[in-house]
Amino acid sequence: MTPANTPHPLGAALAGIPSGVRGTGPWAGRRQLFVKFAGIAETATMFTADALRSELARLTRRSVYHSISICGGDPLGEVDFLALALEGGAPLGVMLDHDGQHTEALSRIIGSLALVQVTMTGAEGDDAVARTMATLRHAAEKHVAHALALVPQANPSDGRLLRIVEQAKAASVETSVVVHPTTESLSSDRSWLAWLERATGIHGDVRLLARLPAPTGMP
Repeated sequence: MTPANTPHPLGAALAGIPSGVRGTGPWAGRRQLFVKFAGIAETATMFTADALRSELARLTRRSVYHSISICGGDPLGEVDFLALALEGGAPLGVMLDHDGQHTEALSRIIGSLALVQVTMTGAEGDDAVARTMATLRHAAEKHVAHALALVPQANPSDGRLLRIVEQAKAASVETSVVVHPTTESLSSDRSWLAWLERATGIHGDVRLLARLPAPTGMP
C-alpha cells in the first residue's frame, strides 16, 4: 500500500498539456488547456495523477482559460489515472472529447465532467454508433451536458448523417449536435444549407461550424 503522505504511483503517458483553441463541438473557439493522451508514435511524458493535478493548478494560476479538455489517444483506457487526477475536483470545468465507445469506463469519471463530447466522422459502423448513443444517453441520465461533434470524412451520404442526428435525438433530446464540414466545402457547397434545414427538422439543436484548422484549432 502506498503511504498516505507519498504521491500515488499510478501514471499515464501524455503528449503534453498545451494551451490552444477548441476546434470542434459546442465549446469551439474557447481557449482551453488540453490534457492530451499520447497516441501511437507521439512523444510522451509520464505523469502521475498528483503531478497532473499540480500542473493544471499551476497553469490555471498563470493564465485565463475557459476549461480543460481531456483528449487524444484513448483517454478512457486510462480511466483509473483520470479518476485519481480528477478526485476532489479540477480548477476549471472539464470536458472529455472521445469516441464514445467505453460507456462503462465513462461512468467512473462522469461526475467530474462538465461536458461529454463524442466526436464522429459519420463513417462508423452500426455497432460503434450504438455505443456512441449509449454514451450520450448515459450522460443525459447523469445530468451532464453532452454533445455530438460530427467531422465528416470519406464523404458520408446526407442520409447517413441525418440518421445519426435522429439517433442522437433519440438518445437524448438535450444532445447538442455540431457538424464541422471542411472550410472549403462549407464555403463552396450550398447543399449544406439544404442539409441543415432537414437536420433541424429532425432535431432543433444542430449547428454547422467550420472547423478551426491546426495549429490554431485543437481537437
